[in-house]
Amino acid sequence: MAEPEKIKLGGILWGLVIPLIIGIVIVLLPAVVRPALDSWFPPASMTNPEGSPYAFITVILTHGLALMICMGVPLFLGLSWNKWAGGAAGMVMGTLYYLANAGYNIQYSIINYGSSPNLYADPSFIGDYIVGGILIGYIAGALNNKSMSFKRLLASGLTASITVGIFTFVLNYTVAFAAWMTQGNPGFALFTTMLPMIILGILVPFVARISAGSELYHP
Repeated sequence: MAEPEKIKLGGILWGLVIPLIIGIVIVLLPAVVRPALDSWFPPASMTNPEGSPYAFITVILTHGLALMICMGVPLFLGLSWNKWAGGAAGMVMGTLYYLANAGYNIQYSIINYGSSPNLYADPSFIGDYIVGGILIGYIAGALNNKSMSFKRLLASGLTASITVGIFTFVLNYTVAFAAWMTQGNPGFALFTTMLPMIILGILVPFVARISAGSELYHP
């Protein structure tokens, strides 16, 4: 039996360093970053109904980044491996984020408003995170089909991310428990939903192509 190839610096980077950094970031977002930002930009509550006008920064730097990691990993695996790996990763990460986010928002609503709907039964939460995670990984992998052509990676990544972004917006506008928030300002809601997904659809193909270990642009 042939000896396995020796571990190279690139293998350590992608197999150890980057996953460890992602894991640390995921833990820091709710444990350290969000409490600090909430103290600087207080969100709306019963004692402070208006909240800080800059509370959206907290959402971008916590929920926004966490969601990009949650969707970025299955997108990356779909592009660089195959549709099944992307879809499976999306299901796992989407389920974990769905459980964590629903639980956090239920607790936040009870503490600040005295009651909360059962967000574990919110169809938009299930669709946004679990179904969205599966779709973004599967669609990207199916369209790319293991190609390392940067143009195809980019086209597949953008198609998958934009599709899931539209899917998410429609769910939030129609069946979400808090659909009134999206319906109140659909243009802004669409912008805030699509912008991170488009950024993800452009950024991840670059990462997938660089991780292939050869020239960035490939015919």
